[in-house]
Amino acid sequence: MRFVLEPATESETGYRAALSGAALFDRSASGKIEVRGPEAPDFLHNLSTNDVKGLPLGGGCEAFFCNERARALFHCRIYHVRLGGEDALWIDVTPGQGAALLKHLDRHLIAENAVLADRTAEFAQFHLAGPKAADILSAAMGEPVPPLQLHQHMERMLGPTLVANIRRHDPLGVPGYDIVCLTARAEDARSRLIAAGATMADETSWEWLRIEAGTPEFGMDFDEKRFVIEIGRPDAISFTKGCFLGQEPIVMARDRTGFVSRSLRGLRLSDAIGASAGTKLFAPEDVGVLTSVAITPGQGRVALGYLRRGFETIGTKVHVGTAEGPVAEVTSPPIRGTL
Repeated sequence: MRFVLEPATESETGYRAALSGAALFDRSASGKIEVRGPEAPDFLHNLSTNDVKGLPLGGGCEAFFCNERARALFHCRIYHVRLGGEDALWIDVTPGQGAALLKHLDRHLIAENAVLADRTAEFAQFHLAGPKAADILSAAMGEPVPPLQLHQHMERMLGPTLVANIRRHDPLGVPGYDIVCLTARAEDARSRLIAAGATMADETSWEWLRIEAGTPEFGMDFDEKRFVIEIGRPDAISFTKGCFLGQEPIVMARDRTGFVSRSLRGLRLSDAIGASAGTKLFAPEDVGVLTSVAITPGQGRVALGYLRRGFETIGTKVHVGTAEGPVAEVTSPPIRGTL
């Protein structure tokens, strides 16, 4: 009998390129907010969970913007950049949230000497991810990529006239770079990166890789009702920076109880489990809920979800859907093993 292998889908091709070569994702929908002015660092420092005043030029950080109850309103990266000869801060936020973040910041801008602008439509953004990402980016630039640390960034040329801001960012669990340029030059940037060896990838590939990497996304794995510490992004929260909006509940959770009631974890599910986001977890009582679920080419059925304290330990078995439902095993992101 002769077997014919089905050709890989576009999503599978992009997924495997990110794990063995380099995949290119169009992330232009990411919100891009610019904050200028002498008091811009203080303004964002007092509203966000991380140390913005301490960012050097060329540096960046992950952060949340919370309400007074420390519920996560926005998840972002903040970069100290230089625009038109002036220092500024650039906020990269979840796709579709740029306008809402601008409104949130404007509501809190009282007397500070800072100017806000939404640059989302003016700039395209790509993400190049994979073990060969640095080599392909170097080829597109015509010079070696410096060894950037996480969230460090630089301005470089892609070709003789295309200026791009390049940022180290690893949301997919493999080496990654965000590449930001004027929207009018997006096709030029895309073509140069593909010519250098990148494989264009789609949103499904992104979701598979994101879930395997354990990277939560606003609107899927958390929203404005979720206590920010439960999301499990310790590098996004500074406990030494001083006062900020939402600080008190965060400090109370750390100093008075020493734990949080729920934690985001990865889970491995049997391929037979027909689970989806919102499916509850039991042991045998209700102990959690799934937030993102995918069947990936490399890992099978995997998920992210919240588990109550006492059931979040790696290796814990929980039931999916009902107290007698199929068993899933708790892991710690990243979920990904070897292909």
